[in-house]
Amino acid sequence: MPPADLGRGTAAAALGGVRRPGPYERPGGAARYGGRSNNRMDRSKTCPFLLRVFHKIGNHHGLEAFAVRGKEPVDDELQVYTWPDVTLRELADLVKDVAPEARTPTARLHFRLIYPDKSGKNVMTELGEVTTGKRGPDDFKPLSSTSKFQTGDLLDLAIYP
Repeated sequence: MPPADLGRGTAAAALGGVRRPGPYERPGGAARYGGRSNNRMDRSKTCPFLLRVFHKIGNHHGLEAFAVRGKEPVDDELQVYTWPDVTLRELADLVKDVAPEARTPTARLHFRLIYPDKSGKNVMTELGEVTTGKRGPDDFKPLSSTSKFQTGDLLDLAIYP
């Protein structure tokens, strides 16, 4: 066996040749935690899309920060590749990987959807709130559950540590 393969071979052997499921592939999915998984899409056969999440500590961004396309607050941007049925809890778990303020057990993550209305002006609507230390009613709300969500829309996230 070549030296580069030694680490991979021993890890696979320790798992009995079976690959561990990733965060989006857990057996039971949302149903394991009381969510609904009967209408979940097959993520292995569906192409993910880019979701732009703009986070801010202590408050939401103002709507004027998103008034001009291409001039969003990119310093606060997280780019996430995900699926339309992603839940707010899954998004919160991804944010916790990059934002230390979101890791505290009492941290609340409040999500808003930003999308253009019929006239082309951006508007915001509430999506829900996730508390990192306990389960809540919005945890397993899929992003696609809101009829207003379309690929290309933005998320504004307020993190209250």
